[in-house]
Amino acid sequence: MKIILIDDHPLVRKGLISVLSLEKDIEVAGEASNIKEALYLMNKQQPDLALVDLRLGNECGLEIIEESNNSTIACKFIVLTSSADECDFRKAEGAGAQGYVLKEALPEELLYAIRLVSKGRKYYDPIIMDQLMKVPSHNDMVEELTPRERDVLIALSKGLCNKDIAKNLFVTEYTVKKHVSQILAKLELTDRTQAALYAHTKGLIRI
Repeated sequence: MKIILIDDHPLVRKGLISVLSLEKDIEVAGEASNIKEALYLMNKQQPDLALVDLRLGNECGLEIIEESNNSTIACKFIVLTSSADECDFRKAEGAGAQGYVLKEALPEELLYAIRLVSKGRKYYDPIIMDQLMKVPSHNDMVEELTPRERDVLIALSKGLCNKDIAKNLFVTEYTVKKHVSQILAKLELTDRTQAALYAHTKGLIRI
C-alpha cells in the first residue's frame, strides 16, 4: 500500500514515518507540507492513501481532497488532525474523506484506520463518535428494527452507498432508501452518519 503524508509540521511527518516504516505492507511514498506540494506528489506517485492534516499553515487540507476527487487520481484520504470539533469533522466528511483520526490516537489505532479505509470502508475516531452520538438513553430502539433494517444499518456503518447495499442484499435501491428512512425514524436519528455511529456504539459491528 503506497501512502503519502501531508502535514506542515516536519516532526509530525517524521513521527508518522517511524511508525509506518515498520509495517511490511505500507510504503511511505513521499511527504508534502502544503497544497501545491501535495497535488504534485499525488500526481507523481499515484498513492493508494493519503494522510492529510486539516490545517496546513494558512491553508486547508480539505482542498486537496476536493481537488483530487475532481481529478482522475484514485486515492483514499484519512484526515489526521488535532481537532475534535464536530464542524471540522462534518466538513471533512463532506469533502470526501474516508477517515478521521485525532493526532492523540495510538499508533495501532492509526494503523487500524489505514487498513480499514484501504479496504473501502470508513473509520471515525472513537472520540468523534462519542461526541456525535448524542442519542438519549431512552433511545435504545434497535430492537424495534426488522432483521432487514438491521442488515441495512450494519451496511450503513461500513460506509456503503445505497447502490452497494442493494447489490449486497439483493434488493432494489428504492427498497434500501425506504429501509434507511424507516431506520432513521425508528432510531430518531437525523442522517446516515448518525446511523453509522449508532451501529458502532451499540456493538452491532464486529470487525
